[in-house]
Amino acid sequence: MFDLDNTLHNAGAHIFPHMNRAMTQYLQDNLNLDETGANELRERYWLRYGATLQGLMRHHGTDPDHFLWHTHQFPALHQMVLRQRGLRAALQRLSGRKLVYSNAPAHYIHRVLELLGIADLFEEVFTIEHAGYRPKPDTQGFRRLFRRMRLKPSQCIMVEDTLANLKTAKKLGMKTVLVGALPKRPSCVDLSVKSVLELPRAQRRIR
Repeated sequence: MFDLDNTLHNAGAHIFPHMNRAMTQYLQDNLNLDETGANELRERYWLRYGATLQGLMRHHGTDPDHFLWHTHQFPALHQMVLRQRGLRAALQRLSGRKLVYSNAPAHYIHRVLELLGIADLFEEVFTIEHAGYRPKPDTQGFRRLFRRMRLKPSQCIMVEDTLANLKTAKKLGMKTVLVGALPKRPSCVDLSVKSVLELPRAQRRIR
């Protein structure tokens, strides 16, 4: 089970900055805030709920589809997605069923996977809509995925770049892989790799 942004591709260079600006603008336009107030509110909701959307839904009655559509528009997405050479080959060498579980909306996830040239390698793409707009690290989305795919947590490996999401996955009984370098491996992480390209050589150490 793979996260998408900053796991299967580098979203930090172009996509996240664009998305952050779009979210700030959305709050300015829809909540009548200035830029400073919008950024402060975004940070507050992120720290409290793990996602801006959760705070907007709880406190402002925001339509999640409206928010997700307007904050995930990328006219030049084909130029923003950074492809790692060898990604497709690495994923093909991994055994087991492959799923994507992302906090992003469906229209964005499917487009990124197509641009990466790996969309056909995944049996299921589980989106924020499928999770009932309860983003990771909330357990509800994970439980919905298990029911949808008829999976037991002990059968699954979560590959992620975000520790908070891996903590939830571990508590639920999943094995966990952190994509990213840390000085010391946290207890919620079974294996850490710098890139998903390392997974084929490391998969025996996680099963």
